[in-house]
Amino acid sequence: MNLGAADDNQGWKQLFDGKDLTGWKHVGPGSDSVVDGLIKTSGGMGLLYWTGGPIGHCKLRVVYKMRDRNDNSGVFIRIPIEPREEWMPVNYGFEVQIDNHPEEGKEPEDEYHATGTLYSLTKPLARSGKPGPEWNTMEITIDGPHTVVFVNGIKVTDYHEGDAVPAMKFTFEPQRGPRPDKGWFGLQNHSNNDIVFFKEVAMKPLP
Repeated sequence: MNLGAADDNQGWKQLFDGKDLTGWKHVGPGSDSVVDGLIKTSGGMGLLYWTGGPIGHCKLRVVYKMRDRNDNSGVFIRIPIEPREEWMPVNYGFEVQIDNHPEEGKEPEDEYHATGTLYSLTKPLARSGKPGPEWNTMEITIDGPHTVVFVNGIKVTDYHEGDAVPAMKFTFEPQRGPRPDKGWFGLQNHSNNDIVFFKEVAMKPLP
């Protein structure tokens, strides 16, 4: 699959061309569309996943903004098999969360559910998500069993497989257990009240 040109000759390969969703597929309720060169989420809960196959030993860069002061989405990684519905990725992959104020939700959630965390599994090292309509840059490193997340240049998550995680608090949280070193990845569309725009999704192999 043609991944497009490298970005600034730094080894980044663009997975979204700003024109259409070639190379991507949606599963679950809701949809995603390209509006003014941006991926726009609608409805949900669903997942727009990259069809290029499992990835690992790489960095992902996702540049996004919320429509409102706060909206809900996420970047799923380490999904063990190609998605066919929306809940398998929740339970068997990791969701790198996008939600600056989980405490304000219909069912208030704690800081383990904030932007840049592995949803419900890790406590943020810092809170660095910007409100809509400001742009945010999320970089996710997938290095064997090690996952690191930076949001706007600030480290939020540094997780090794097997690190202690809290018990489940809600039925909609993921099952606990190991995730693969390589897996499929995708972008979540959460609900009609949570509109998020993505202008860049890029990948770079680790040295």
